[in-house]
Amino acid sequence: MDATEWDARYESQDLVWGAEPNRWLVAEATALPAGRALDVACGEGRNALWLASRGWQVTGVDFSGVALTRAGQLAEQAGLTSMLQWVRVDVGETNRWEAAFDLVVIAYLHLPRAQRRRVLRATAGALAPAGTLLVIAHDQTNLDQGTGGPQDPDLLFTAQDVVDDLADLPSLIVERAERVLRSIVTPEGERQAIDLLVRMRRA
Repeated sequence: MDATEWDARYESQDLVWGAEPNRWLVAEATALPAGRALDVACGEGRNALWLASRGWQVTGVDFSGVALTRAGQLAEQAGLTSMLQWVRVDVGETNRWEAAFDLVVIAYLHLPRAQRRRVLRATAGALAPAGTLLVIAHDQTNLDQGTGGPQDPDLLFTAQDVVDDLADLPSLIVERAERVLRSIVTPEGERQAIDLLVRMRRA
């Protein structure tokens, strides 16, 4: 989907992904000291807003202007405008970021393999010394063993794929790389979605 299609999707309903932050982000970032964070493909800002509420200075980037407008409105309602910056950019076309962020979050960004690798490597370059990279996505096995998420196998990957994409970058330490289960309620009852979770740190 391109930016126009995502704009239409965000316009079609309120809070496409809900208001609550991603559970894996909460679990992995709660203990981190607040600093500067980059939320890649931030959508309507649920994760960025949660980080800002905990004292982080957050830059949220997305290519959907509709999503960013809504994120800005939510930030204003929450009194967090001073903690957040919203930038409209296509992360798939951005090859370099300033190395200034203590936390980089990439949550459920599903791209073809070559483009995904390019985004991962570019955003890993945005980490400041001792910064944390957190990648969360629908795992490849979710297609036939889980529920929800993309149905195109070319857009799905594994935690090991993330590690391999970044293996030759200097000073990146793998702290966690695994599949995790997420219970969700569907019209058919409670189901298990299978996510991948990767946490890396720049030495």
